[in-house]
Amino acid sequence: MAKERRRPGVALESTIYAFGLPYPRNVELGWKLARTIAATGAEAKTFAVVDGELRAGLTDHELDRIARGAEGGVVKLAASDLGPAMALGLTGATTVSATMALARGAGLRVFATGGIGGVHRDADQTYDESQDLTALARFPVAVVSAGAKAILDLEKTVERLETLGVPVIGFQTAELPAFYTRSSGIKLALTVNDVQTLARVVHAHWRVHPQMGILVANPIPEEHALPQPLIDDAIARALADARDVGARGKALTPFLLKRLDEITEGKSVDANIALAESNARLAGELAVALHTLFGDDEGPHLVRAP
Repeated sequence: MAKERRRPGVALESTIYAFGLPYPRNVELGWKLARTIAATGAEAKTFAVVDGELRAGLTDHELDRIARGAEGGVVKLAASDLGPAMALGLTGATTVSATMALARGAGLRVFATGGIGGVHRDADQTYDESQDLTALARFPVAVVSAGAKAILDLEKTVERLETLGVPVIGFQTAELPAFYTRSSGIKLALTVNDVQTLARVVHAHWRVHPQMGILVANPIPEEHALPQPLIDDAIARALADARDVGARGKALTPFLLKRLDEITEGKSVDANIALAESNARLAGELAVALHTLFGDDEGPHLVRAP
């Protein structure tokens, strides 16, 4: 009997469902991303912790439970929270850093997300930097995103990634995308224009750095991008509101995303969904290209001297 061919997997986070989008649109997005990735020939694996148990793939019931967010007792989990959450029997949604850690453990090389976390705009006073940055330096996973979340200090985020040694590869762009918009004005040193070349770049990166991630910056589709003045004003208002109510730490990003949804009358959510789907499609294509070009050798390995 012929052995069934293994489909390459694409990791998905669950924080976008629990804390990034309103219910039930978050559940609908979960189904949509799974279909989008399946259409490329890959398989979606959404990570979460459910009653203290790790999940690599969620049932419809589990996805619905995660999508209820804080109201359903779901907590937000960074990489450092995974062990305690398991020991305490918690149910939690994984951030980028937590998903990268779990994807590495599950043998998945590619991960699709909306936008990574980074250096917050008031980090000179709060020292607030996301674990996503150090996760990219620790776990050999290719993260496909629309850059970093626009609520962050994008220039400092890019500088931190450079300090950590994490390459940022623009996919069909020479600038870092700014999540809701295609351009940030921050030039990227490396650009590729097709998935086959991207797969070769990712694989070569792991030959040299077998324990380090790589960020693939994929701009939001042009037809879904928001006008720069609209999103700049909305972010400024949301940040002011966050200061007024004292939102900080893990609560800050969910608060800001919710306020952006309110201020833009749903336009930010529409853009978030569109870019997430675009990233899932590219991640699926990348996973398939890695598998086709390199087979079981798609993971990181050490350089051998002649």
